[in-house]
Amino acid sequence: MAQLPQKHIIILGASYAGISTSHYLLKHVLPSLPSPTTYKLSLISTSTHALCRPACPRALLSDSFFDQEKLFVSITNSFSPYSKEIFEFIHGTATSLDHANRQVTITLSTGSKQTFDFHALVIATGASTPSPLLGLNGSVEYLRNSWVEFRKALPNAKSIIIAGGGPAGIETAGELGEFLNGRAGFFSSKIENPNVDITVVTSGEQILPALRPALAKRAEANLAKLGVKVVKGIKVESIEPEDAGRENVAAGGRVKLEGGEVMKCDIFIPATGFVPNTKFIGKELLEADGRITTDSLTLRVRNAGERIYALGSVSSAHNPAIHTIISAVPTFCSNIKRDLQLAAAVKEGDAILEKEREFKEDKRETQMVVVGRGMGWHVGAAMGWSLPSVLVWAAKGRDYWLWSTGGLWSGSQWAKTS
Repeated sequence: MAQLPQKHIIILGASYAGISTSHYLLKHVLPSLPSPTTYKLSLISTSTHALCRPACPRALLSDSFFDQEKLFVSITNSFSPYSKEIFEFIHGTATSLDHANRQVTITLSTGSKQTFDFHALVIATGASTPSPLLGLNGSVEYLRNSWVEFRKALPNAKSIIIAGGGPAGIETAGELGEFLNGRAGFFSSKIENPNVDITVVTSGEQILPALRPALAKRAEANLAKLGVKVVKGIKVESIEPEDAGRENVAAGGRVKLEGGEVMKCDIFIPATGFVPNTKFIGKELLEADGRITTDSLTLRVRNAGERIYALGSVSSAHNPAIHTIISAVPTFCSNIKRDLQLAAAVKEGDAILEKEREFKEDKRETQMVVVGRGMGWHVGAAMGWSLPSVLVWAAKGRDYWLWSTGGLWSGSQWAKTS
């Protein structure tokens, strides 16, 4: 019998969304399809390793805080149980998507380019952080080198400005505060003369806008005990030199604020939002903010054609929080399975056809924010309920969720369908 042509499933991006989707499809979807040996899944990523991204605010200070083998996990090792006939990892970066002709072009790590036809495409390329210190914006080597340069500059720094009052900015400020200034005395509300002046500047009326004001105020008070000041309601307009905090992570300069005020610093850290990694995608598929226009219920990309999907920070369908991404994976993969079945001539009404599922995002107040390394200074909420600091410490504060990533990267978390 002649061998059937192979159907290529491509997943772009190997972080929480891409790795989880790959494991789920390999374990539960592809083996159940008609002629399963005719499918092959390729996972394509700019980095050879997965990173526990939330740990960056502490990890950037010293390698001693985390087991580096757990912080950076080899993608090829994580997928070693699967045969090369059904899975391959490709080290490269997507540079062009032709959704009409169902092709994606990859610039490989060798510098050469290769164009792949796809039967199904999952876009999970994530987002880049303004500061290279706070995410895997490129290779592991690039991130590690950024940390090294930053650490060299710290001993000589007398002032640090962090732009951004979200979790990344606040957690970075807290880690730097405790590392450089220590903690205020038990009966003191702040450190009067810190070793290093650390200032958070945010355009918002409160820090941590996803949390209720009372929790934001508690976090701000705890930052003061680490020698961190907060300036609210004013936007950072520019930094001179322009590469400070971005290409040059060890640099500071003149920080111009909205209204004309200028602050000077030895180190500047931009921590304002993120930029979706979607430059390779045509504007007809994108929202104004650069995210991919995605159906919020089915998680399929709109106006892109059949069997093209988006999940994670690149998707307009949901909040990019990690817990939201993980909760979406079963629905996401179930709808991919249905589409693959229909493409394989499974008919509507057949008992084996997967039912269409709709993702329902839990939009209740849920966020945990670490402030320093102690047990009693953290803030957070889950499903609308305020959490005591000790619970935030137990879940996140000890190691910034590193304890939870082992099963995620290895796929054991997806051993069963849900």
